[in-house]
Amino acid sequence: MKNVARLLAEKLLRINALKLQPANPFVWASGWNSPIYTDNRRTLSYPSLRTFIKVELARMIMENFPEAEAVAGVATGAIAQGALVADMLNLPYAYVRSTPKDHGLENLIEGDLRQGQKVVVVEDLISTGKSSLKAVDAIRAAGGEVVGMVALFTYGFPIAEENFAEAGVKLLTLSDYNAMLEVALQTKFISEHDVDALRKWREDPANWTPERI
Repeated sequence: MKNVARLLAEKLLRINALKLQPANPFVWASGWNSPIYTDNRRTLSYPSLRTFIKVELARMIMENFPEAEAVAGVATGAIAQGALVADMLNLPYAYVRSTPKDHGLENLIEGDLRQGQKVVVVEDLISTGKSSLKAVDAIRAAGGEVVGMVALFTYGFPIAEENFAEAGVKLLTLSDYNAMLEVALQTKFISEHDVDALRKWREDPANWTPERI
């Protein structure tokens, strides 16, 4: 029986939420060349997959953060995911913007979180973790207590592990880069040669360049 990490990786590959192009890499906003591009927003268009993710994230929260009193999504990718999970858990919900709104109340957090409330954060994708942890900082600054974070997928960069450890935030994800590589090879989304390139990228993503044939 497939575990959740492998099962979700296969589902993400099949709907092109995970795209692999080792020979024709994408360019991230950071300027990094990348053989992978992740767009978990696509999952919202597939009801059965949307439900699968909602259920598994909710289960992860109940099993690991039973003390959670509220859910907060990280804008923009996890706004919908967070709302779905909060609804299933029957918990209050808010989401955290990347920057304060530029008009009206200039909110950074949209919703009503109480002082001292125990909050679990929902994210869709973890790369370096910096943008995700900005949301944690915003919740803490507003008086909330972040008990942990759950996410759909992580690239598993060592820098992300360091950032989360330094911030004192426990991170759990449904799937990860290693599970994706195993499934992608088994289901022939990639070749053995591609696996080598994808592993080298993960070792040093900032300086990786594709092999020229």
